[in-house]
Amino acid sequence: MIASSKNDFHENDLIPIIISEAIYVHNKLGPGFLESAYKECLKHRLIKAGLYVEKEIPIPIVFDEIKLECGYRADFPINRKIILEIKSVDCLIDKHVAQTLSYLKFGNFKLGLLINFNVLRLKDGLRRVVNGL
Repeated sequence: MIASSKNDFHENDLIPIIISEAIYVHNKLGPGFLESAYKECLKHRLIKAGLYVEKEIPIPIVFDEIKLECGYRADFPINRKIILEIKSVDCLIDKHVAQTLSYLKFGNFKLGLLINFNVLRLKDGLRRVVNGL
């Protein structure tokens, strides 16, 4: 898909770009680095690929119709359409998926991508997370 601006991409069109760049970073670094190293390298590659990348934006919780700042921050909203969460852990667990789903819900995003870089094959560390809105 050729987009006239960075926000013209559909969520599903962004996923292959993000995964391709994540694979590039993983192939260069391999597993075993801190999460912060993968975040910075992937952010660089995503911007180089022409995507609009925000870093660690606050995600307030809405409770009783009031926005409450509780210190939650989404790693990377991409093109204001996808939440990208980066991990470097032994394995992804339900808590990581729940965290990503919470960011989707309270940030009004439909789609999230959870990537664990601490794996031998990156495809084993990928999780697509969908908010039913």
